Amino acid sequence: MKKILDCIAEAIKPAFTACGYEESFARVTLSNRPDLCEYQCNGAMAAAKTYKKKPIDIANDVVEKLEGNPVFAQVSAVMPGFINIRLSEDYVADYMNTMVREPKFGLEESKNKGTIIVDYGGANVAKPLHVGHLRSAIIGESIKRLGRFLGYNMVGDVHLGDWGLQMGLIIEELRDRQPELVYFDENYSGEYPDQPPFTIGELEDIYPAASAKSKVDEAFKARAQEATFRLQNGCEAYRAIWRHIMNVSLADLKKNYANLGVTFDLWKGESDAQPYIPGLMEDLEKRGLAYESQGALVVDIARDTDSKELPPCIIRKSDGAALYATSDLGTIIERERDFSPSRYIYITDKRQELHFIQVFRVAKKAGYVKEDTPMIHLMFGTMNGKDGKPFKTREGGVMRLENLVEEINDAVYDRIMENRTVSSEEARKTAQIIGLAALKYGDLSNQASKDYIFDIDRFTSFEGNTGPYILYTIVRIKSILSKYEENKDAFSDGAGILGAISAEEKNVMLQLAKYNEVMESSFAETAPHKICQFIYELSDVFNKFYNSTSILKEEDKARQASYVKLITLVKGVLETCIGVLGFEAPERM
Repeated sequence: MKKILDCIAEAIKPAFTACGYEESFARVTLSNRPDLCEYQCNGAMAAAKTYKKKPIDIANDVVEKLEGNPVFAQVSAVMPGFINIRLSEDYVADYMNTMVREPKFGLEESKNKGTIIVDYGGANVAKPLHVGHLRSAIIGESIKRLGRFLGYNMVGDVHLGDWGLQMGLIIEELRDRQPELVYFDENYSGEYPDQPPFTIGELEDIYPAASAKSKVDEAFKARAQEATFRLQNGCEAYRAIWRHIMNVSLADLKKNYANLGVTFDLWKGESDAQPYIPGLMEDLEKRGLAYESQGALVVDIARDTDSKELPPCIIRKSDGAALYATSDLGTIIERERDFSPSRYIYITDKRQELHFIQVFRVAKKAGYVKEDTPMIHLMFGTMNGKDGKPFKTREGGVMRLENLVEEINDAVYDRIMENRTVSSEEARKTAQIIGLAALKYGDLSNQASKDYIFDIDRFTSFEGNTGPYILYTIVRIKSILSKYEENKDAFSDGAGILGAISAEEKNVMLQLAKYNEVMESSFAETAPHKICQFIYELSDVFNKFYNSTSILKEEDKARQASYVKLITLVKGVLETCIGVLGFEAPERM
């Protein structure tokens, strides 16, 4: 189904050509002055230079040719050469009826159904998820869902931190706590136990204790580094501990991600890239792309067009150790082998900007990724507290993600119970649904690259640009439709959506008409906040229409059926959009 802007342009093109002007000038945009018009064409301004005429004269020529066109209710030329457009009510209604009939409300799936890797999550095993993991998970999940809805083969990878020094720290702290374990017996030659020597709670205590100890105990730190080296070089006892860490930690991570409505197709980690790293280093050296600098192996990535100086990418440190860049390059080689992606999307905080510039440039310089394959680093800002500083607990620590979810659910529960119309049990279940919407929408409604203030009172409000407000709108429509269904014998089904008879009704239609444009551009620009803005504006115009229109008391049954079909479309579009954003609506609020 064509986007409404393209449809309007198609209607205007013949007028331009009939006047002797190129049809390419018949470009249409949304009006930035909705008080004056709904859409506008600025083509006369551009055409003036080509045809050496005043813009207003060209605009008047085109408007004259459009007179009587059934697509338009009003077309006018205004100084210095704008063409202001209002669509006819019947034309907009026809567009709505087409949306109703079309799969996905007229959204066309991508013709290029290539595989797109979305790298998001980035959790470290043996550590609980905290608020720092929130944005990557929420933004990545929405982009993956949106791409899948548009027909792409989206592959989401959590890309775990599972191979660094934290593993050595855990091993040595475990040795200090339980030296009798067979993993630390150099003479042991049997099978290692299937059951882990720790619970998730104990594991989450072991790592911070080990990390703190390494900062004050140089000998312990050296032991941890040695343990990491031995793990990475095949020590079977340490590999057995590592497998226990992975199994225990992954079960907990999957549970907590699931509570956020976040899933991954791949649970890969840095360890999966290790088999590719020796060959990677050898290849880069052999081809002269990597060279030694102060004992380290580096690859130059600077270009003449760079506006600032960019340092080389270090592939191997002077002590022989690989780095995150090496691991990420190994991962890219694995992904190319397994998926041959048509696009990569990495979602991390903006502090990693230089890292990904270096990695992407090395990948393309070495030919591991084709030069024309998009590699996108979507950088997000910080979630801050009301003091403007990174969000902390009341005690000043980093809040666990499950505690943040619990806190926002409790806040929603309290709001529901203020008007106690449901049981406490139902309120708790509803609070979980609304709380997730409040959390996700509160994050996604902000442009990803910008910092934002986490304000639990604002996020959980049922009014304004919030997740609960969107859900309340959907629930309100569900209530209307339910009452309509109860009395359906008294009502007519009608033929379809009729032309609007009020400004409020037409505004609902015009907002709905933006749907496919918004969905496509949101994915193209990796900008889920655009969907949030769209559904907020749709909810807003619907509620104004609802407050000005007696839908269930309308005596004209054909008109009433038209209203019902229109609000059913609103409900369907809203539910589709929130599904893409990663949450759902309850049956009632």
